[in-house]
Amino acid sequence: MRRSFFIIVIFFASLLGACKKSGNFKLEPVSDYYPLTLGKYVTYDLDSIIITNNNSLGLIQDTVHYQIQYVISAQQVDNLNRLGYLIVRNIRTDSTVPWVTDHTSFALNTGSTIEFTEDNLKYIKLVEPIQQNFSWSGNSYIETSSFITDVPYLNGWNYIYDSINVPIALGGLTIDSTIKVAEDDETIGPQDHTDTIDGYDTVYSSRTYSCEKYAKGIGLVNRNFYYNIFQPRHRQIPINQDNFGYTGYGIILTMIDHN
Repeated sequence: MRRSFFIIVIFFASLLGACKKSGNFKLEPVSDYYPLTLGKYVTYDLDSIIITNNNSLGLIQDTVHYQIQYVISAQQVDNLNRLGYLIVRNIRTDSTVPWVTDHTSFALNTGSTIEFTEDNLKYIKLVEPIQQNFSWSGNSYIETSSFITDVPYLNGWNYIYDSINVPIALGGLTIDSTIKVAEDDETIGPQDHTDTIDGYDTVYSSRTYSCEKYAKGIGLVNRNFYYNIFQPRHRQIPINQDNFGYTGYGIILTMIDHN
């Protein structure tokens, strides 16, 4: 009897210890990877990919290089009276010319998520818990399905933590701890429309890819976004109409400096 009692005591003591240890386990907050502090800046190399509408002659892409800098410039409340931060974007062609401010955006830490609003589009960039394979609908605030939307390609994105606490190299910089958010990777239809019959291709296609990497104590350090769509030309459309072919764009951001 005493032996049975002793075994039961040990079992519950072990269970209590396990629960206590689990209760002390703390996941990293989103603020670790998206710090919002007045005066903070991050500078990037920006490769802007321009897709030319060349009808059915094949996909033509040009890349234009810039440098941009995001600076947290002021505190500001949103339309729900929540306190967030105004972010100013500066841009220049290279380091030999001065910065020019060309854009503003807004970021908010809700306590468990990071909301980022740009061009009147609100994204949920990061969500707690920061765990491998945790996913969420990052574009849920954006109207993507109406006939008048300008961003139908943002529909249905499932953001997911693809890797956690991973060191990466960016150019000459080594980042000790990053998280990768895989946002979308979708291919529809053939990607090569150069093989047409009498200059006509009736097959629709598109390609969408987006992922972002955030570094602890810094914020966004890398962004890779690409989108193209091929609208086919039908024989019923007059040949002088320019409503077919490739359209789209791409952005590659790579951090080069921060404070």
